[in-house]
Amino acid sequence: MSESVVVEGPRRPFAAGIEVPGDKSLSHRALILAAMATGTSTIARAATGRDVQSTRDLVERLGVTVDGDRLTSPGIDGWTIPDAPLDCGNSGTTMRLLAGALSGADGTATLVGDEFLMRRPMRRLVDPLTALGASVSLSEDGTAPVTIRGTGSTTAADVDIPMASAQVRSAFALGALRADGESTITSPTGYRDHTERWLEAMGLGKRESGTTFRIYPGDVPAYNYVIPGDPSSAAFLWAAAAIIPGAQVVTPNVSLNPGRIGFLEVLEAMGATITGEVTGAVLGDPVGTVGVQGNELRGTTVHGALAAAALDELPLVAVVASYAEGITRVSDAAELRAKESDRIATTVAMVNALGGGAQAQQDGFEVLGLGWLDGGVVEAEGDHRIAMAGAVAATGATGPITIAGAESVGVSWPRFFEALEALWSSQ
Repeated sequence: MSESVVVEGPRRPFAAGIEVPGDKSLSHRALILAAMATGTSTIARAATGRDVQSTRDLVERLGVTVDGDRLTSPGIDGWTIPDAPLDCGNSGTTMRLLAGALSGADGTATLVGDEFLMRRPMRRLVDPLTALGASVSLSEDGTAPVTIRGTGSTTAADVDIPMASAQVRSAFALGALRADGESTITSPTGYRDHTERWLEAMGLGKRESGTTFRIYPGDVPAYNYVIPGDPSSAAFLWAAAAIIPGAQVVTPNVSLNPGRIGFLEVLEAMGATITGEVTGAVLGDPVGTVGVQGNELRGTTVHGALAAAALDELPLVAVVASYAEGITRVSDAAELRAKESDRIATTVAMVNALGGGAQAQQDGFEVLGLGWLDGGVVEAEGDHRIAMAGAVAATGATGPITIAGAESVGVSWPRFFEALEALWSSQ
């Protein structure tokens, strides 16, 4: 049942330090790697949203024992693949990464999802996984169901994919761990390299020139993972602070992977004050503290590698741009059309529903910064990032904003509205 939530922002400066939930991308990867390993791993501070729960549920169905933060696995050779389809819920990361892991398992698995996931493109998985020797079949439209037939091992391959997709690169790498020799994958820049940093730290891969990563076949070790905060979640708090001159937020212990902080570059280009400090690392992946202070904002241009690095945050770019002076142009972001919603269409609809000025382009959008937004109704269209971006828009809006379909935030941050309210009410 669709749920509506009414949010009304403070329209004044605030200051707070808030620790955001564990990183969703890293939680998926830790669960799948722990499932591939033989023995017991622990995963502390894993994300609690429905997407990560989907991955947790599916590794259990493959024969992994999950007890709180502890996962005990027979290893990928001991997985029991059920005849019934494996339901990935709303999680494209679950479907794509697990498809890669299953390409190196022995047996046939079919991956399905909810109505939104079943519409998302999966054809990009076929060539890389087929190069490894797996059999991959999809619907006629190139969508799920995704059926993976593996033989317990794969064939070494060198592939070059045309898109900067961390999920496809990760799926290939997970499958290549079971290969009969070393494999490589190359793509354009702008992807998150979490999986590759982790595999390199485990001795299972190595970064080569440019964007080429070499995978060494071998057994994944059991490991004690500690998941840092999610910068894609922190981005909503960063955006709220950027909107109000003088507002401040500090987010400790967040992932500072270079492929995840493009949104901070955008905010800085628009005039927000950004501070950052690396305080540690998880398997070679940097972790640290980020501070954002709001100032008078100006429009900017987001394209190329920056658009790829800020892809999940581009709806937030549109919100912040509405409070800026001048035009903000986003391009090279056609990938937005294949997310939980057509995020170009839903982002433009969100801004315009709130009295802003936005126009869709084939591969992005333009926003005319008016310096303000009205209240209104945002239709989330089943997309958690649109629901949360609409709520952030209320930070400086002239009236309350109703989020229709607010339950979608549970995909990534179940207590998001409480966290936003805590930020707004801080002094």
